[in-house]
Amino acid sequence: MAQKRSENTYQKINTIFKRDANNIIMPYNEFAIPELEWLRNCKFDATEKIDGTNVRLEVTPTITDDGSLITFEVAYKGKTDNANMPKHLDAFLKITYPEAKVLEALGLPKVVTQEVMTEKNWTSFESIPMYTIYGEGYGMKIQAGGNYIRNGVGFIVFDVKVGDWYLLREAMESVAEKLGAPVVPYMGQFTIDEAIDFVRTGFKSTIAENPDYDAEGLVLRTPDGLKTRRGERIIFKVKTCDFRKYRAKYGTDDPVEQPQNLNYVR
Repeated sequence: MAQKRSENTYQKINTIFKRDANNIIMPYNEFAIPELEWLRNCKFDATEKIDGTNVRLEVTPTITDDGSLITFEVAYKGKTDNANMPKHLDAFLKITYPEAKVLEALGLPKVVTQEVMTEKNWTSFESIPMYTIYGEGYGMKIQAGGNYIRNGVGFIVFDVKVGDWYLLREAMESVAEKLGAPVVPYMGQFTIDEAIDFVRTGFKSTIAENPDYDAEGLVLRTPDGLKTRRGERIIFKVKTCDFRKYRAKYGTDDPVEQPQNLNYVR
């Protein structure tokens, strides 16, 4: 029986704001991530947030019980191992990005020989990293995906991880290009306040087939992958619908007295 590694799920991307007792954002209070106050005037890399479902193309080293054969196995997964991926999306991924194509994009062989071990500076099975291509599955029958793709589905890459390291955008784009997959649109660099103003005003999706479809928002991260005191990368989202809900609930974009959420956990 072959031995495999555990799953490599993507961290939760939190909204930038705390929420009140009505589950409405509190845009004039503290940020949900305290480190953001210190980084408020720094420039973050911003990408368009796609309204879909989290997908992983997970490449795991596997070894036989007698240690005679090491191979890479590709699995097509949702956000967690227990997540149910839509069947039409699962079929699309396996047809469009078969195992051989995924391995080629990452520069990996199917079988790990001693020559490969030496070339990659892997000294043992335990030293061989997992490789994960993270993306969003989107399109027909996935969230509001009909606005993106009316008669089909797609996969768009937003991160690549090798072992414990996330690739920088240029390297991530190189993997996606070899895979033949698009990457999430880069919207530029924004300070936190610039991003809030940009999303509050609203903007059109840059990838949707429907030219009138409003983008879901922005995802922002530090260019070099700074982390919080919990050891998580500083990544957060600013969503257009959150400002619409605030406006609908309180009748204004201006500050109001909001009921505190006593169950809020930082």
